[in-house]
Amino acid sequence: MTSRIPRDSRLRLVRPRPLAAAPAAIEQRRVRRPAPRPPEGTPAPAELAGMARSVLAAAARVARWADRALGPGGDSATADGKATLSDATARRAADALGLTVDQVCADWDTARLAGLIEVHGDSARPGWRLRAWDRDDSAVLRGWVALCDAWSLACPEPEDYEPAAVAEVVTAMPQVLSFLQLSAGPVPVPQLLDLLEQRVTELRTERCEVDYGPRPDTPAVAPEPRPAPAVDAPLRPLLDWALRALASVGALTYGDGQATLTPLGSWAVWVKLEQICVAAQSPAGNIEQGAEDMLRGCGRLRPAAARAEYRAWLAARPVGSAVTELIAAARGEDALLRGLAFEALRVVGGPAEPEVRAALDEPTLRPYALLWLAEHDGVDPEDAHEVLTREEATWLWVDTAAAVADHGEAPLLLRHLETAVQPTVPALLDEVRAVGHPRTVQVLVALAAAHPDPAFAKAVRRAAFQVHTGG
Repeated sequence: MTSRIPRDSRLRLVRPRPLAAAPAAIEQRRVRRPAPRPPEGTPAPAELAGMARSVLAAAARVARWADRALGPGGDSATADGKATLSDATARRAADALGLTVDQVCADWDTARLAGLIEVHGDSARPGWRLRAWDRDDSAVLRGWVALCDAWSLACPEPEDYEPAAVAEVVTAMPQVLSFLQLSAGPVPVPQLLDLLEQRVTELRTERCEVDYGPRPDTPAVAPEPRPAPAVDAPLRPLLDWALRALASVGALTYGDGQATLTPLGSWAVWVKLEQICVAAQSPAGNIEQGAEDMLRGCGRLRPAAARAEYRAWLAARPVGSAVTELIAAARGEDALLRGLAFEALRVVGGPAEPEVRAALDEPTLRPYALLWLAEHDGVDPEDAHEVLTREEATWLWVDTAAAVADHGEAPLLLRHLETAVQPTVPALLDEVRAVGHPRTVQVLVALAAAHPDPAFAKAVRRAAFQVHTGG
């Protein structure tokens, strides 16, 4: 039989962009939920971003000064390794910006909470949101939402209150904010206080535990449930503190005995409610699964549906623990889960950067982390592969081929062959053998079985045998 492909021909190449994952081509058709719209009267995103830039203008000014004066890796930014601005640095900033030291420290704290400054030990560096400040409205809005979420750190809490009482008020405030949004106008403080007291009482009732175990030297009967403690300490000072703190971050206005949500605050409440709805309507039902099982379920979905599933899964978890779970799943042996984990980390965005950057030290994760960081820094995804060395690109090609071999079909594996960076079959085989991927033999065997050209298949099988025997 005459070979249809010359033995030493150049591979027919497409743009050399490695596949991030190899999902199966089958997906059940789903009824798509229309994209939710914010409440009527909500300003356009560009207008909201302008409001957020105004609220954060002083913090951005201090962050830009720190970027210029301290530079990445500067060792004089903080005093104690806990992000507290050192006295010397605060005085330098105050002199340069014409502010008081107290103003600089307050703006520094705001910049940290909004992600405009990142502090690592004694050094500070500009956050990714500062880099995108002038061109990315969504980055600005996410920065303001991060500040709004941290409202309880914006003002010192009242003295002489137990931490548990403060925590109860912080936990109850989302319901108060939802009520303010539904009211769509000024609400008297006494009405908000009544709602807060009801919610705190509910929280204390939910915490009430009953000990049903037998007691020594007593009949084994169930004791009477303990009644929920009353709201003993007055909550008015804590409500006043919460409203002042929320006003300081621009979420509401507070004065004359009443409070009103700002457009930014109303939009933020809507965003949070929508996240809860997304979490409750997990498209494929994987929201309660661990990261590995969730990713395995997403392997059967097309990219858009998988991203919706990632968003639902992430909305139901603290960001930090979710990122840790995804990185752990990426360390496993399944190459498909590795690619999907980094796709989910793309949905996380900036908060995942520290752990992704730490993954650069792990050879198995390094190519994926490099691509993630390049795209995060604004590199076009079509060009992100250029940050990889030839060896890293080859390792990633083999890893992706392993995912295709395990979860895909022969045509998909042949299409993946076309994405190799090597121009000829011998060059591809030589570099694949040299890169030392643990799945090299299985990938080559699968490729030989899938390829229609006998000469090509023979060469690939020979290469697989040589890798297997160490020849």
